[in-house]
This record gives sequence, structure tokens and C-alpha cells, in this order.
Amino acid sequence: MVGISPKKQYELITRGIEETIGGDALLKILEEHERNVKCYWGTAPTGRPHVGYLVPLTKLADFLRAGVTVKVLFADIHAFLDNMKAPIELVKHRAEYYRQILIAVMKAIGVPTDSLDFVLGSSYQLSEQYNFDVYRLSAFVTEHDAKKAGAEVVKQVANPLLSGLLYPGLQALDEQYLDVDFQFGGIDQRKIFMFAEQYLPKLGYSKRSHLMNAMVPGMNGSKMSSSDADSKIDFLDSAEDIAKKIKGAYCMPGEVDGNGVLAFIRAVLMPISRVRNEAVQMGETLDEEWVKPMVPSDAPDGTLFYISRPEKYGGSLYYDTYEQLERDFKEQQVHPSDLKKAVGDALSALLVPVQNMHEKDETFRKIKALAYPDDEPKEKKKKVAKVNPKFARYVLISDGGLAKTEEEAKENAEADGVSYKPKKKQGKPPAPPTEAVQNLDMNK
Repeated sequence: MVGISPKKQYELITRGIEETIGGDALLKILEEHERNVKCYWGTAPTGRPHVGYLVPLTKLADFLRAGVTVKVLFADIHAFLDNMKAPIELVKHRAEYYRQILIAVMKAIGVPTDSLDFVLGSSYQLSEQYNFDVYRLSAFVTEHDAKKAGAEVVKQVANPLLSGLLYPGLQALDEQYLDVDFQFGGIDQRKIFMFAEQYLPKLGYSKRSHLMNAMVPGMNGSKMSSSDADSKIDFLDSAEDIAKKIKGAYCMPGEVDGNGVLAFIRAVLMPISRVRNEAVQMGETLDEEWVKPMVPSDAPDGTLFYISRPEKYGGSLYYDTYEQLERDFKEQQVHPSDLKKAVGDALSALLVPVQNMHEKDETFRKIKALAYPDDEPKEKKKKVAKVNPKFARYVLISDGGLAKTEEEAKENAEADGVSYKPKKKQGKPPAPPTEAVQNLDMNK
């Protein structure tokens, strides 16, 4: 963003961030005016991404407006190393699926994707220098530190594979090889970030800053996870499925703590509306094909969230701050059913362009099928009765035998001196035509 002070840039970069480590180093780069601050956000293409990804994807818009050079890493090697969450045969397809669907989601949010640099991890993580640094790092890191660093991210098992222990080290090295000033991720990445701050200087590399966003709670109150279908809402869920999942979310009247629906509004829906409103205020043109309104066009300026209600129940509500919404809910001025419906409507509107892409783009559907073959509908196999091999020549192929036609089956049976009895057809014979039908003149 041109024309704002380093302090304002820093405020925009850290707005809504749960925790910032090394903020002074970032502010110093901004104040020196010698170059843009550089960052990366990475994701390992394992399970299908869900609406929890809306939090970091929306935040990328703030970085871009603050003049940050942003790289998005599709960490395919990490995906394979994470205790075989993604078999190596599927990693390539899943990385491409992630790339296409996350770009589509960012367009739907209003993030200018043409300003982002997309990087595939294997494009540099298989190089000689990178691998040598992995070995160098292994000479410093203990098994205890590696396991501790990945505790919140890498799948934990009783007997961890060596691949999972390598994961934190690779993520630390990414900061150097992507040439960034800070890494952005969820608060669940904190231990890996601290690992990077401790060990990169031992390799002679500079310590980077780290920014963390809060995790989006799932609809059942736990962390939203790709591996837990009940906790997540997929980007390709239908409006009906979205409404059903939100309807089942924990949201008791007047209860604010542990309320996943309110948390989703605060962490996801309101920041998206804010990014869009600011884009319009700055004179940016939003792509109407991709950016679908989540609030009505006649809503008051600055509206971030909207609840549609009949006049007999108090009329529609418009909120420009989360605090006012939380206060109204706590005082039971807003009913959980109205809140859930509003969230479902807003989220469904946001995701319409993404789902349209899925419906219309055959190439994308093929990539999805290759990336997640287990998610594709299975064809029901016709049960074929077992036939005694002794009599197979007298039975049709369609019934589990060897004969192509009834004539062939009969000839085989007679040649062997066996009496042939054709299999009875299933079902009732058609009823004879009524007298009215028989008397119809078909020439009329």
C-alpha cells in the first residue's frame, strides 16, 4: 500500500494476529524503506482443505495491502513425511488440488491472487544444498527436540517414524530457502517456530520473525480438522450440508464461551467482510464473478455481519463490530437459530463461485478424483451367484457360467446328455392390455 507510514504498515500486518514474535525486526525493515518485507505461508497437501483455511487466506490480503511480498508454499514433501498422511503417489495430485481450490477461495474472498507467488516445496527441497542442510541440522537436533517441535502438527503415534521427526527441521529451513523475513501460520505451529528460531542460527542463518493466527474451532467445539468430518465444513459442501453442520453446532442461548458459531463469525466472516469493504473504499474493483455479497446491498455502510429476521421478531440486524454482536447474543437479543441461519447463508454465498468451478470445470473434477480417490462414489458391483464348475458350461455368463447364449448352454447340456432347464426370469410378467388399450386406434 503506497502512502502509509511504517507504523501503519506494521499495524496492518499484525492486525488480528494472535501472537507476534520478532515484531521489532519487522518494524525495523519497514522503517529502513530499503525493500519490501517478505513472508511465506505454507500448507501441506494432506486431507481436503476446509473453511478453517479462510482465516490465513483472508489475512494474506492485509499483508499485500501493507506492501509485503507473499509466497504461498504447497509443502508436498512435508505432506509425505507426516507419518504417511498422504501416500507419495497422491502427493502430486493433492498439491495441484490445493493450488486450484485455494486460489479459487482467495478469489471468492477478494484476495488479489495475481500478486502472490506460489511455490511447490519439491521445486527446491530436493536440491543438493537443501538436503545437505538437512544433514547439518540433524547433527544439532535431538530426538526429544524434534518430537516436541512437531507435537501439535505432526501426527503423534507410539513409535514415531523418522520422517515425522524430520518435519520441523524442513519447515525451519524453508524460511531460509524461500528468503523471507517472517513465517505466518496457525498458533498450533508455535513449537515449530520456536524450533526454527533456536536452530537456524546454528547453521549460520538469521533468525526470522513469526506471526500466528488463532485456530478456528470446529462445529463440535474441537479444532477444525481435515481428518474429522464432523468438525469441519469442506469448501465443496452444499448449502444444505453447510446448514446441517452449523445447525448441529454447540450454541446455547446467551453462552459466549466455547460458542463455535460466534467464534467463526469473529475469526472468518467479519474479517472477510472487512477486507472487501476496505477494497471498495480504496477504489479497488472486486470481481463480481467471484466475489458474492454476504450482506445485502442496502445494508448500512461498514456492515460486517447481517442477520435476517421478520419484523415480528424485531427485524433484521446489522453489525459493524463483533463486540456488539456478542453483547446482543449474551443478552439473548439474538436467538441461536437466527445466528446459525445467518452464518450458513453467508458462508454458502461466499462459496458459490468455488462450487460453480467444481460443477463446470471437468479438469478440476479429474484432479479432485486423482487426489482423493476414496471420496469418489463407488459403483455397486452386481452380485453373481456362484456356479459349480461342473455345470458352468450349461449356465449363462451373466449368471456366473460360461455360455454366451441360452442356445449355447442348451447345446452343451445336450452334448453331455444332461437335461437343460433355462433359468426362470425374475419378476412378474407384464399384465395383459386392458380392453380400452386394445381398442385404441394407433393411426389417429
